[in-house]
Formats: sequence, structure tokens, C-alpha cells
Amino acid sequence: MKWLFVILIIGAIVYTFRDTAGPILEQLKETTPSVLAGICVMSGIYCLVEALITTVLAKQYNPDFRYQWGIENMFFCSFYRVATLGSGSGVAAIIYLNEHGVDYSKGFGMYMLQYAFHKISIAIYSAIFFFLSWNYMCGHFGGYTWLLLAGYAITMVITLALILFCCSTKFHQLIFAMLDFFNKKGKYDALEHQLREQCADLETASKYLLHKKKMVVGVIGLNLLKLCFWYGMPYLLFAGDKNINLVETMAITALSVMLAAVIPAPAGIGSTEFVFTGLFAGIVGTGIAGSASLLYRFATFVFPFLIGVAVVITRKIRERRAMENL
Repeated sequence: MKWLFVILIIGAIVYTFRDTAGPILEQLKETTPSVLAGICVMSGIYCLVEALITTVLAKQYNPDFRYQWGIENMFFCSFYRVATLGSGSGVAAIIYLNEHGVDYSKGFGMYMLQYAFHKISIAIYSAIFFFLSWNYMCGHFGGYTWLLLAGYAITMVITLALILFCCSTKFHQLIFAMLDFFNKKGKYDALEHQLREQCADLETASKYLLHKKKMVVGVIGLNLLKLCFWYGMPYLLFAGDKNINLVETMAITALSVMLAAVIPAPAGIGSTEFVFTGLFAGIVGTGIAGSASLLYRFATFVFPFLIGVAVVITRKIRERRAMENL
């Protein structure tokens, strides 16, 4: 079903930009190796900061957690994000964290909160750069006000739901009340009992992190830092186009990420390219905007995946050698 949805989204993109495929391909051919290297470096720095965030959070549960493990975890999850269209990256993270001293309940709560901090940072970043480029953004994208508000609303709902699921006793009680309604005959008592225990562990682990306010602020700060490299890539791709500067580029990219969240595509495939191209086309031209969206997807999605392939293969080799030594 996910692949079918992706195909439909891609089909819509192809139909929408069917008359501009030629200019997009021409712009892709003109992309220099130095630009490709530049966006890959920026993507790599983004990943390293993300790995640092994971390390900071994991150290709250396991003081011996190494930054090296945070880096490996980052690319390990990147592999499964592509391989499963986003649905398997969380499971991969929890498994990896458990292997390195953060048990499943703590790892689950940590991953959920890390994602919530990421979503909060996206909303903060978008708001900051929108106001820094207020006149420019209102002049070009004033008609997107309601979509922008929808993007903010969806981000806030997702973030609130994640935090409540992690640490709210009342939220869990509501879930158990619903389970009790559907489990009147007691067929699922064992499963419900296990779920209650896991939710209790999740609450304890998550509240432990949220009580560390300085650490939470620091993590959000690191998220804002990593987004600078993510949102700065298009400026490099536009090669200093006179119609747009760095701050305006980052503001539009942040806006495109917010608006793409309105379209529930697996791993953002298709939706990000569609919104990205649509917003930038009126400023730098459809050909440049379309090619930039594809290169942006490569740098933020495919490039980490390729490194993740090497990480997964290395892990498999280590596991095989360990089995042979037993």
C-alpha cells in the first residue's frame, strides 16, 4: 500500500511537471561535481549533529554510550528508513540502542522524544526564518497562509501526541479504558497486562529525560543547528542566484518542509519534491527548482542510505564472525 501511494504521488508530480521535464534534466546535467560534493558534505554534517543528539540522549541512560555508536546508529537507521519507506527506522533505532546499553522501554521513549524535539525544532526554525524574511515571504507566498497554518497544526498535534504517549499517565489511562471496552470477555488480559507494564516503564524513562530541562534546551539547539545544513543546501544548488539570498532560501526550504507535512506520504517521498519545486519555481525557474528538488532528496535521503548500506554490511560481517567464534 505504501509503494502504491508513492507511485500515485510520483505520478501526480510527473503529470504536473510533464511540460518541464526537459529543462529539469538539462539542469541536472549541468550540475558540477563540486556542487554534488558540497551538498553531500552538508548532509554528512547534518548526520553527525543528529548522531551527537542521539549520544547526548543515550548518555542519560548509559553514561558509557559512545559518539561512535551514535554515528553508526544514525546511518543504521538511515538504511532502514529507505528500505521500509520510513516505518522501520524507529524499530532499528530501538534495537541498536538496546544492543548498546539502553533497554527497550528507555530506547522507545528516547526515540519518541527525540522525534518530538525534531518536530518542535522544525516549527521553531520555520517561524524564525519566516519572520526574518517577512516582506519577501508574504509577497511571494501570502496565498499559502492556510496551508502553512495546517503544517504548523499537524506538527504540533504530532509532537503533543508523542509527548503524551511517552509520559502522560492520564493519556495511558484513556488508552486502557478503550482496551477494557473491547476486552470485556478477558481474552486479551495477558496482552493488556504486558502493555500496562511497558507503558509504566515508558512513563518513567520519558519523564526522566524531560526533567532535565537544560539537556532538553541543548538538544533543541542542536536540532536547530543541524537544520541549518539541511535547509542551506538549496542555496548551494542555486549557485548564488540573484533572485534569492541565503536567508530567503532557508526560509522557503523550511516552509516547503512544513507544507509537505500536510501530505501524508511515506518518508515524505514525492510530497517534499512537489512542494519544493512548486515554491521555488516562481523564483528561480521550474528547471532549476525541479533539478534542485531531486538533488536535495538525494543529499537528505539517498546519500545517508548509501553510507547505511556499508554500516549494515559491516554489522552482518561482525555478527557472522562472532557466530563462527562460538
